[in-house]
Amino acid sequence: MSTESVLLWSPPAGRESAMDRFREFVNTKHGLALKTYEELRLFSVDKLDEFWAAVWEFCGIKSSAPYVEVLDKSVPMDEIPKWFKGARLNYAENSLRRSDAHPAIISAGEQGAPTSTSFAELNGQVARCADALRQHGVGVGDRVAAYIPNCVEAAVFMLAAASIGAIWSSASPDFGVMGVLDRFLQVKPKILVSVNAVFYNGKVHDHLGKLREVAEGLESVEKIVVVPFIASHTTDISNIRNSVSLADFMAKATTSEHRFEQLPFNHPLVILFSSGTTGKPKCIVHSHGGTLIQHLKEHAIHGSMGPKDVYFYYTTTGWMMWNWLMSGLAANATIVMYDGSPFKPTPGRLWELVDELGITIFGTSAKYIQSLQEAGFKPAEKFKLTTLHSLYSTGSPLSPEGYEFIYSSIKKDILVGSITGGTDIVSLFAGHNTVLPVYRGEIQCRCLGMAIEAWDDNSRAVMDEPGDLVCTKPFPAMPVSFWNDESGEKYRSAYFDKFKGVWYHGDFLIINSKTGGVVMLGRSDGTLNPGGVRFGSADLYNIMTSYPEVADSLAVGQKRGDDERVVLFCKMAEGKEFTADLVTRIKTQIRNLLSPRHVPAFILPIAEIPYTLTGKKVEVAVKRIISGEKVVPSSSLANPQSLELYYNIPELA
Repeated sequence: MSTESVLLWSPPAGRESAMDRFREFVNTKHGLALKTYEELRLFSVDKLDEFWAAVWEFCGIKSSAPYVEVLDKSVPMDEIPKWFKGARLNYAENSLRRSDAHPAIISAGEQGAPTSTSFAELNGQVARCADALRQHGVGVGDRVAAYIPNCVEAAVFMLAAASIGAIWSSASPDFGVMGVLDRFLQVKPKILVSVNAVFYNGKVHDHLGKLREVAEGLESVEKIVVVPFIASHTTDISNIRNSVSLADFMAKATTSEHRFEQLPFNHPLVILFSSGTTGKPKCIVHSHGGTLIQHLKEHAIHGSMGPKDVYFYYTTTGWMMWNWLMSGLAANATIVMYDGSPFKPTPGRLWELVDELGITIFGTSAKYIQSLQEAGFKPAEKFKLTTLHSLYSTGSPLSPEGYEFIYSSIKKDILVGSITGGTDIVSLFAGHNTVLPVYRGEIQCRCLGMAIEAWDDNSRAVMDEPGDLVCTKPFPAMPVSFWNDESGEKYRSAYFDKFKGVWYHGDFLIINSKTGGVVMLGRSDGTLNPGGVRFGSADLYNIMTSYPEVADSLAVGQKRGDDERVVLFCKMAEGKEFTADLVTRIKTQIRNLLSPRHVPAFILPIAEIPYTLTGKKVEVAVKRIISGEKVVPSSSLANPQSLELYYNIPELA
């Protein structure tokens, strides 16, 4: 790592921060004199009981029965420790504490005016939906699934399911039939919620055809609730098995009063699915209490989110970030649910909404920031963005150039929170922090309560050099199980096999000893290792951003006996040619900026780069293909046919 970190932003003097208030709260409660974030972070991982109890109290978590013990330390980390024993609570009850006329959810899309649902209206809708679910025989532990866009009806059904102790799971309409069945056949939902059509990229797309096929494949489903999402599109559902209109389903409700089931802290809330690029997705079960307390720590403490915030995240219901968006309600903020292309009808659509709705926190993917750069679209030139104080980015590492673009072309006075965690923990390991500066290319900090370190191959914690991301102590947002994994064998092998008894996340990172910041280098299983020197693909991607003639790139290792060689694939921009001169320039720059060891053995043209539906490059499957394996594409791939391009490449034979 470079010893010089480039400062891009510092918190304005005098700006009030929930992180400072929380630090003072801890000091007062425990007679301490913690002065810095790093001192608070060390306390949070050294004193897990005291820390998480403080988060519970500071965030005002509502429970009908108190906890008698924060953490059962007799249970080893790989056996899923029990948190907050004795407590009875409900995620939905904590998300619906506000019941005033203030907007809870603002729904928006490519066309039409945004619509607003107040906290009072949301409470009424959730209570009626919960009663309708009960009237249809749904109870504690049953599964409610949704094949649905990012809309207010998705939020209502999710909170309604949570309120009665049912378990929620969702997929977005861009998933194909097989992708949905790969997920939902494993969890056997009793109710499926969907829509008649969606509007994307300027067009209406029928959804009933795909829904009919999914209905035929899901024998466990007793009712399929169809939301008339596109009013102008047909709502004829007569040929869909066990279907019912939203209006008829809700007509069964007899009350609009809440009856929140009081559940143990570890009771399942949602089942999320891994985006593994081969084989069936893992079904990862997250709890009411773990999701709630972790998200409140991240939103209300790390991000100072509160009742005056309008919080937007560009996501679909098939991505973990949808759950992170939903928990903005628990922080008493207004959330913005957008469904549609972020570039239609113009590249400025999302930034229009910032000005129109007064969005204060804007979340997106690093890929979207890169797309703005490539399109030469600079929001600061067209929009005021006066309300915006934070911008979050995830999905893949935000490049150093991405940081610079945000500060030069979006807004100068803004907290850029590159965040990292994942579906496995429905939350963050490292992320944003309102009291810390932002350095170019660095995630601001390791999050409170998350004992993460970079470990070398000898299980030693290292600073300022690459290592595997591990978490050495338990945290409440650990999954409570994998679905259909009674013995826990799959769970343990996923996280605890590489380093015995310590959570191994599969990411590769550097922790900066001077700034406390984190640089993500890519997935460990996609780590490049020529001649025994490990480095992340992000090193090469950061350099490739300086080549406008290259639209996209993919860096993978090709196994050669006990060694491997690095291969860099380049997808050329439209009208640009792949030339020997380009290869020479790229290799020279990599040698000069990184090292001779980083220089790819081959730089080759390719017509398409494979991505998952959530926008992540698919490195591991390509690595396996060019190393001689046959790979069956997973349903989580957005463009599975692209993998065929990587077989039988003559240069790599």
